[in-house]
Amino acid sequence: MAIECLVLGAGQEVGKSCAVVTINGKRIMFDCGMHMGYLDHRRFPDFSLISKSADFNTAIDCIVITHFHLDHVGALPYFTEVCGYSGPIYMTYPTKALSPLMLEDYRKVMVDRRGEQELFSNDDIMKCMKKVIAVDLKQTVQVDKDLQIRAYYAGHVLGAAMFYAKVGDAAMVYTGDYNMTPDRHLGAAQIDRLQLDLLITESTYATTVRDSKYAREREFLKAVHKCVADGGKVLIPTFALGRAQELCILLDNYWERMNLKVPIYFSAGLTIQANMYYKMLISWTNQRVKETYATHNAFDFKNVRSFDRSLINAPGPCVLFATPGMISGGFSLEVFKLWAPSEMNLVTLPGYCLAGTIGHKLTTGKPTKIDLDKDIQISVRCQIHQLSFSPHTDAKGIMDLVKFLSPKHVILVHGEKPKMASLKGKIESDLGIQCYYPANNDTVCIPSTCWLKADTSKTFIRSSLNPNFKFVKTISEDKSNLVSKETEATSVLQVHDERVAEGILIVEKSKKAKVVHQNELLLMIGKDKHDVQFAYCCPVQIGNLERTKGMDFALSKNVVSTSDECSWLHLLFAKLATKLGGNIQDFGQHLQVDSIHISVCLKDICPYRTTDGPQKEPAVFFCCTWSVADVNLAWEIISIMENLDLSII
Repeated sequence: MAIECLVLGAGQEVGKSCAVVTINGKRIMFDCGMHMGYLDHRRFPDFSLISKSADFNTAIDCIVITHFHLDHVGALPYFTEVCGYSGPIYMTYPTKALSPLMLEDYRKVMVDRRGEQELFSNDDIMKCMKKVIAVDLKQTVQVDKDLQIRAYYAGHVLGAAMFYAKVGDAAMVYTGDYNMTPDRHLGAAQIDRLQLDLLITESTYATTVRDSKYAREREFLKAVHKCVADGGKVLIPTFALGRAQELCILLDNYWERMNLKVPIYFSAGLTIQANMYYKMLISWTNQRVKETYATHNAFDFKNVRSFDRSLINAPGPCVLFATPGMISGGFSLEVFKLWAPSEMNLVTLPGYCLAGTIGHKLTTGKPTKIDLDKDIQISVRCQIHQLSFSPHTDAKGIMDLVKFLSPKHVILVHGEKPKMASLKGKIESDLGIQCYYPANNDTVCIPSTCWLKADTSKTFIRSSLNPNFKFVKTISEDKSNLVSKETEATSVLQVHDERVAEGILIVEKSKKAKVVHQNELLLMIGKDKHDVQFAYCCPVQIGNLERTKGMDFALSKNVVSTSDECSWLHLLFAKLATKLGGNIQDFGQHLQVDSIHISVCLKDICPYRTTDGPQKEPAVFFCCTWSVADVNLAWEIISIMENLDLSII
């Protein structure tokens, strides 16, 4: 059996995460995201690749959503309410609570404010969420009799989870987004050591190794403090959930320590609602937040207040968190237009920015002007800071996870192609694990584990229990440098009983698998046994006939024939025994190693002899025959024989 992974999104790009994995006949969709950088057909995954007939309920056994970010859940209402999928959907309790907030906020921005076509309605969001089955961490969920899933803590954002899936003996993990280091409100990702055929992991920061978290925090606070101290305004474009809470905790604590009175604003009422959920879901935060919850809720911000639109042009310094992140539209774009032309102001981008967004344009160069469309151009004179407060793990974290889980195969998603190629090389060279990084709409097929329970026949059991004697004749340690003495050396017979269970696995339709003896199989299929034998007549040189005193030979065209073939065999046995150890046996008329049979050839013309023309040097020919099973060993022995000289002791 094989595991197939159809990558519908986040293939060699960041955004629109969606992977459809077929594992032992079961099909799971991991994430159903949208791309924030596109407004055309590239916004959603190409669902037609799942089912040409659009019968998604038959094509997919379940959907698993890892967290509430739109690039992982943004297309879900469209897929369920417009495309018609009505099967089970699994996500954690926080993801179920927070996803509708993110989806509705996006819908309002795109439809109500920007006047774009509505892809799904508020009713669609509510109907979609009713189909969701919430799961706890480490809760094993039996989707059906064959498929089970389990969620593990991923850090990243509140409720984010890695998902383990197992069908029969094949198992895999899909990480979604995760963070291997704790921050101010979330812990590090945690997962059991599992036996995996496949790990699908994000690779956003495939080649980045971050410096100290505290150094990054100091840099951020220093930049913000300097800007407001000089009378400027600070715009922090961020999504309402996740980094917003992390940075609010950081700034709120700093404001308290420094006794600053400059206002900190949140632009969205959504964040007030989100903070309420954060207070309710304390058990999903890190240990420090949980331990201090009784005396102080980390999400009760003393210096953060709601923002009124009338304050956009108000004089004086301030700090404003505006949604959405990356300045991909909405209120953050509206504020950016007004604040960007002033040198006093600061735009700080705390995380990854997708290609196509204004945030990405600001971080990939130092533009003085940005064309919003053909009619609108924004003058950019403000300070730009990009700080790595991303909740994604870095390259070291990815390598640590891959090494810890040690899967048989790794697929990289959610990353940039050149960086993914570099990480793939590192995984394969450092860890020896086969790694792939497919593009969107590509399929990767890998082998999976399949343990099979089988019955055994009585004949097979008896053959396994019967003695399997092997008689090995070896020459004694007392060797002479004279040929005549060597030919008289005594041999020692060693007896081995190597019992080997060799059978044939039979899998008949509608019947349990069974292991039978090979003779039983012939009876079952009504066929006679056929053995394939190989043969080769091999010359062994005798460079100096004078040295072979005591041997009874006659020469015919430089080919040695003899009446005493046993002497030649014993001489060859002595030579081969030094090369092969005790594996070769001397039966008088022939030598034998497993199925390889060696005897002196006395024919002037042998059909298995390939030597063309007269033999240049005196030689003894030995006919060698063997079965298919020993073909490699046979040619190894023949190679040894062709390089021997029986006259050299």
